[in-house]
Amino acid sequence: MEITPSLLALQLVTGIALGAVYALLAIGLSLIFGMLTVVNFAHGAFFMVGAFIGLYFMGLTGNFWFSLVLTPLVVGVLGLVTERFLVRPLYGRGIDYPLLLTFGLSWVLIEAMRVMFGIEGIPSSTPPELRGAVDLGIGFFPKYRLFLIFATAVVVLALWLFLEKTRYGLIVRAGSRDGEICKVLGIDIARVWLVVFGIGTAIAGLSGVLAAPTRAVNPEMGIHVLAESFVVTVVGGMGSLPGAVLAGLLVGIVFSLTSLFAPDLAELSIFVLMAVVLLLRPQGFFGKAGLMS
Repeated sequence: MEITPSLLALQLVTGIALGAVYALLAIGLSLIFGMLTVVNFAHGAFFMVGAFIGLYFMGLTGNFWFSLVLTPLVVGVLGLVTERFLVRPLYGRGIDYPLLLTFGLSWVLIEAMRVMFGIEGIPSSTPPELRGAVDLGIGFFPKYRLFLIFATAVVVLALWLFLEKTRYGLIVRAGSRDGEICKVLGIDIARVWLVVFGIGTAIAGLSGVLAAPTRAVNPEMGIHVLAESFVVTVVGGMGSLPGAVLAGLLVGIVFSLTSLFAPDLAELSIFVLMAVVLLLRPQGFFGKAGLMS
């Protein structure tokens, strides 16, 4: 196959679309870690649950937009319950306890989806209004993948406005730097943690419903996604939201371009990228040195 400039450009845009999903996943993971210092091993499972719930609502109502709004709310509520009754009692006991708990929770959610929807999962398809392709001048590109890029940009902008321009966002940022000072000032830090965990899981659920038309939806899909999202989070810097966005796009582009030149090495390429970044900058692009110590 001849590699033309147009083909390279299209593959680059494909990588950006793929990276948009990676970025969304890593944003939720980084938000929770940056605020709560909890490594949420159930993040991929929340993504998977979002994909299943999204397809269920689409099948029930026939409306993709309804599903796109309702699914993150449902998964976010699941996250609220998880934080309040499972994760919160483990605060202060070290990073290992929440990690092991969320790892176990991920398998509980996987088994629950197997029971509800079967081992093979359920079929997915692109919403009718987003089918087809758009001529970008360099070639035709799927409408839905352009929508993924747009949707990610909207979520990133909304989260930035929330964190930078609202009173509650300022409290979240302050709590991520020094939770004890916030307690002294009379801020209910437990409620802040609850909201942050809920937002992080809601974003994971949104990522799932957005990715469903482009992936095979089955109970194990979250396992693979978890590995990818951790690569992005580590490359960007644990707890860094700008790092999550930049690293997500970079990982998507690297995967996409490697798929063009050496398809068999595409999966390996993102882990090679992570290894190179860790060698040159162990804390990632925007992470803080010694954060895990």
